[in-house]
Amino acid sequence: MSVSENFSQFCSNLRMSDSTVSTIQQRYKQITKRINLDYRDSSSETSYSLYVGSYGRGTEIWTSDIDVIVQLPYATYQKFNNYSGNGQSALLQEVKGVLQKTYSSSYIKSDGQVVGINFADNIDFEIVPAFINDGGSYTYPDTNDAGSWKTTDPRKEIDAMNTRNSSTNKNLKRLCRMARAWKKHCDVGMSGILIDTLAYKFIDDWEYKDKSYVYYDWMSRDFFEYLKDIDTDKTYWLAPGSNRYVYKDKNFQSKAATAYTNSLEAIEYESKDQFSSAKIAWRKVYGTKFPS
Repeated sequence: MSVSENFSQFCSNLRMSDSTVSTIQQRYKQITKRINLDYRDSSSETSYSLYVGSYGRGTEIWTSDIDVIVQLPYATYQKFNNYSGNGQSALLQEVKGVLQKTYSSSYIKSDGQVVGINFADNIDFEIVPAFINDGGSYTYPDTNDAGSWKTTDPRKEIDAMNTRNSSTNKNLKRLCRMARAWKKHCDVGMSGILIDTLAYKFIDDWEYKDKSYVYYDWMSRDFFEYLKDIDTDKTYWLAPGSNRYVYKDKNFQSKAATAYTNSLEAIEYESKDQFSSAKIAWRKVYGTKFPS
């Protein structure tokens, strides 16, 4: 197989199956309906909810949890904001109780900022109860340190990713997914939003950003070179669209340097038509989803 065929197949392998997507959509509708029934006396399966996180940005891979914001009425915010102590925790507990009406047999947790539902098939959901602000951002609860309200603007992030993905021949989101495969295979300490933020910044200046799969070996090499050369003292970046702070968990530059070296090795094998050896080198970077 050619470079183009290998990377095209690799990108296809990273995507969720049609049955998984169908399951996600069904659960999203059930969750939305349950929240709307209790908080708005509405049976709508789509109103007042939004896919966020990697799934919302379209950069998820087969291992992703599904993040959803459910928008609650302002009166609910007033109710819990008036609590004398950690109304944020009380809000999460209430939403947890609401969801248990539908998911009584699933494991439901409330943790920090989300209510999580763990399903037997590992297609898990994290639900963030939130309140819409003027301009489209959301206020959401954080139960840590006695409780506080925080703000997020996922629509701006989604719009920014979509716009740049369109202007780069869909290469941005594919790069984000490939980097997630590297993260999983090589146990790299990077959050999904940090991967997306750095890929977003990298690809805007990349010479071949509008090209096809035939350049994906070079895209891999150049992205890992970009990552390895980032100053290890740098601790945060600004997310696309929203400009919120995105902090690193730990330094990733050393593992990026290893991936860069393996990319050079793979490209050298390709130049000699040693395609089996090239695949082995790429699988060192990306794992078993890369064609063998």
